[in-house]
Amino acid sequence: MHVLILGGTTEARRLAELLHGTAGPRLTSSLAGRVSSPRLPPGEVRVGGFGGVDGLVTWLRDHGVGAIVDATHPFAETMSFHVAQAAAVTHVPLLALRRPGWVPVDGDRWHETGSLEEAASALPRLGRRVFLTTGRMGLAAFADLDDLWFLVRSVDVPEAPRPRLMETLLDRGPFTLDGERELIRRHRIDVVVTKDSGGAATAPKLTAAREAGVPVVVIRRPPVPEQVPVVPGPEQAARWVLDRLEERSFRVVD
Repeated sequence: MHVLILGGTTEARRLAELLHGTAGPRLTSSLAGRVSSPRLPPGEVRVGGFGGVDGLVTWLRDHGVGAIVDATHPFAETMSFHVAQAAAVTHVPLLALRRPGWVPVDGDRWHETGSLEEAASALPRLGRRVFLTTGRMGLAAFADLDDLWFLVRSVDVPEAPRPRLMETLLDRGPFTLDGERELIRRHRIDVVVTKDSGGAATAPKLTAAREAGVPVVVIRRPPVPEQVPVVPGPEQAARWVLDRLEERSFRVVD
């Protein structure tokens, strides 16, 4: 059985590791190509888009895909809707692997917003020195905030348009609590901006902000297809794939 894993996330790589070398499934991991030097999972890897729903339908059929796991980033909503439509057309079983979102605890000073633009509008009343952890995509939303200083953390160098007063920190998770504490202290950060990506790799910034009494602007997750079954971790997703493989084997025998 040919299994397509969508996403360059930590969970997607872990799923590929769990399935690689097991008897049966052939794996193809599909990466969006937004990072210049991605961490590659084991098995076959393709990079780039499919050309919308129609292109994905064609690819699934041409490559004999028997199961799909959508392990894309929680904010890759377009791809999630596209694969749900393509799976419905081709009748290929689809599972969504979505890490749970973050939940505020006592002491957090969260300000939830629905978009990058809403986050940018909220910043002037919250602080002057911003730790922006939303990646290099979408910096245009903050480009007009000339009175604020930004520390932008990104895997690759951000392109214009971007904030005028900005320092770039090229790094990728997982991040440590001590490291996040030091960033906030050294750069005198008084407000943090993040997407609700969930997971443990980038969560230490929330703890560091809480300890420092720094407010956090949290961008809520976009909607996703409701009809797709969901699991929270790679282990459950691997079990689902192996169950599909077993069902397929029974059908062949019958």
